[in-house]
Amino acid sequence: MTGTGRLRAVVLDIEGTTGSLDHVQDVLFPYARARFASWLAAHRGTAQWRRILDAVADEAGSVQDEAGALALLERWADADVKTPPLKTLQGLIWSSGYADGQLQGHVYADVPPALERWKARGVGRFVYSSGSVAAQRDWFGHTEYGDLRPLLDGYFDLTTAGPKTSPESYDTIARQLGHAPAALLFVSDLGAELDAAATAGWRTAAVRRSDDDRAPVPGHPAVDSLAPLL
Repeated sequence: MTGTGRLRAVVLDIEGTTGSLDHVQDVLFPYARARFASWLAAHRGTAQWRRILDAVADEAGSVQDEAGALALLERWADADVKTPPLKTLQGLIWSSGYADGQLQGHVYADVPPALERWKARGVGRFVYSSGSVAAQRDWFGHTEYGDLRPLLDGYFDLTTAGPKTSPESYDTIARQLGHAPAALLFVSDLGAELDAAATAGWRTAAVRRSDDDRAPVPGHPAVDSLAPLL
């Protein structure tokens, strides 16, 4: 972990960091993708439906009917585009899946004790993911270790902080948390995100889990769990 002095808060990525990347790509993404059309049809004419279509139109730069919005959402999902309307719709669909027991958020075994230790030490605990804040809450609220939301202090996403590869996003989070960047630690599996946080003056730690065969992330202290960060 880079940096010295008292650590005020830890901001955690989800995919590949606190939870399995394969679970997101092989379970959550296909689950939502298969239900885009049925969700839009079931909610046609509602305020939620209108907000999704309007957000797709804003992103695309042109007015979209339901069929056009669906085509764009499916295209963005297939390309894993980090766009707010897609992330919002995925979160809405996942929420129903969590509620009826079809889905469960995946977290590694070291995550709950790490959150507990940081909480006991007075270190803030936050999540920053491309997925919507609602999807993040559902993820941590429905795990095999129970509801972990009481161990978290807050959440950030594309709409509240900005893109994860932009240093300005980490400036925004630091301002919202009220701490100097050097007192904040960002933990992720992606080099571009870690580089952005470091550029903004944050401490960083790069995660490579034992089930992750990707190359190490250069330029950042490496860990294979959250345990070395305690």
